[in-house]
Amino acid sequence: MTLTRYQAFRVRARAAVRPISALAVPSGFAALRTAARLPSCVPLCVPLLAALAGFSPWLHAQGAPEAATAPGQVFEEEIVPQRYANNAAVNAFIDDLVARYDFDGATLHAIFNQVSYSASAVKLVTPSPNPSIKNWRVYQNRFIEPIRINGGVKFWRANQVWLDRASATYGVPPEIIVAIVGVETLYGKYMGNFRILDALTTLAFDYPDTPNRDARQQLFRKNLEDFLVWTHTANMDPTTVKGSYAGAIGIPQFMPSSILKYAVDFDGNQAVDLRNSAPDAIGSVANFLKKSGWEPGRPVMWQIAPDVGSQGIAQAAADGKREPHWSLDQLLKAGMLLNEPGVDADSERGTPVAVVDLPTPGQPTQFQLGLQNFYALTEYNHSFFYATSVYQLAQAIKAKMQAGDGS
Repeated sequence: MTLTRYQAFRVRARAAVRPISALAVPSGFAALRTAARLPSCVPLCVPLLAALAGFSPWLHAQGAPEAATAPGQVFEEEIVPQRYANNAAVNAFIDDLVARYDFDGATLHAIFNQVSYSASAVKLVTPSPNPSIKNWRVYQNRFIEPIRINGGVKFWRANQVWLDRASATYGVPPEIIVAIVGVETLYGKYMGNFRILDALTTLAFDYPDTPNRDARQQLFRKNLEDFLVWTHTANMDPTTVKGSYAGAIGIPQFMPSSILKYAVDFDGNQAVDLRNSAPDAIGSVANFLKKSGWEPGRPVMWQIAPDVGSQGIAQAAADGKREPHWSLDQLLKAGMLLNEPGVDADSERGTPVAVVDLPTPGQPTQFQLGLQNFYALTEYNHSFFYATSVYQLAQAIKAKMQAGDGS
């Protein structure tokens, strides 16, 4: 069995783009009392102090998902046609695919002969030499705003049957699913207009010269492989699939590897269509979160009390790790208080948490506790800013739905 014949294509010279706004900066702290600025009377537990003393600065991402393109925003995409025809690295890649899958080599060569190098994709993934300072307030205002809140209410109402079904099937609340779609693509409005085959091939074989170049190229080669497997299995023409400059596809912006692992045919039409089927997008997002460890009925975040002692302990314990690795008991014994009247802290002492830091220049850093469900959100995007925005947008949309409002 060979690949189906693919139609010839005409290189499109214009593509909508959403600018990068991802960044990564180090964070760390000194000794507990210095970093926390605690008064000497605040009790400290020995295990927490010992653990904190051994920490080194941790590099963690607080980046944004791709920004939505303003209506009409286009640019001249820079491309080099047929750069990958008779390319030694691509030929080796093709030989490997033929050896491991039911691919026809001649058909794959014909496909790659049509691929264009995308200088635009390379520029967009290249880190800025002068990265912006992390700013939670700016990021928050970008996503927790009336357009996304009202759009979320409309999306929820239009797809309530599917959202209810996804929630019952996977245990993920409707508002969380809606918020992810809202942050990713403004409910399917901005899904990207780059040819996925061009973007993935370019980044798989011509990733820019960065310290993590080898790892990133391997990541994109795996996604290129999975993209070809997916389109082959689904009998799709790979040259026609559009998405982001990094290869993300559809309403939920799944990378091809995630499509193979998590995408579901939720509407039952025998095809997974993340670009045109809201039900498939809804079910796929819920399935992703379930498989990432979502705990039905459990909280996402807890608020920390605003007193100096509690905030100081949070500052000292904020190590950038996404995984819940502090027990609430450790933090409570160190003197932290929760600002959660409905939470029985004693019964939750064994609950693992992570300390989420949300810095804004010129303002005190906000700290919150992230539970397992927060970690599941960071599996979608590793950024604390991203996961917190999804959670807050979800709460705002839910509140408006419950109030019977939204236009």
